[in-house]
Amino acid sequence: MVLFEARQIPNVITVFRILLVPPVGWALLTGQYRLAFWLFFVAGFSDALDGFLARFFGWQSRIGAILDPIADKSLMIVTFYCMAWQNLIPWWLFVAIFIRDLIIIGGALAYHFVTRNLRMEPILLGKLNTFLQILLVLAVLTHWAYGVISAGLIGYLVVALLASTLASGAAYVWIWSRKTKEYKGA
Repeated sequence: MVLFEARQIPNVITVFRILLVPPVGWALLTGQYRLAFWLFFVAGFSDALDGFLARFFGWQSRIGAILDPIADKSLMIVTFYCMAWQNLIPWWLFVAIFIRDLIIIGGALAYHFVTRNLRMEPILLGKLNTFLQILLVLAVLTHWAYGVISAGLIGYLVVALLASTLASGAAYVWIWSRKTKEYKGA
């Protein structure tokens, strides 16, 4: 009996990323910004690595499709909450990101309950939003840990992230509404 197969590597990496969420939050809340930077960096790298392995080797799995977004959302929500708590980013930005994620999750769940057929498909605006979230976190942590990113650049990233948060949230609402209408009309 084989207890571990190579195709499970992406899921193991995803679980590792989930386990990194509390240390990232702790490092942020205790003002250890260099440690937070490197933990967040490792978590981000693990996300890229598990995605690459899953696609390249065809190691996608149903559990991976569930765990990966949980790991990603947990890391981002905890990171943004802790950064807002430490006044590294404005509270209103955290609230906008959190509400957007609740709307997306709520829309997906509502669609699933109506259709019993949920397929999450990221959109370009959603990918842009995720990229800007990661970029902002790394910029803020680089600023506070190493002092090499200007506060002005961080301000521009905050505005860009807010715009992409609102735009992608609206796009997801429109997509879930359209899909639900199409399903009911079929």
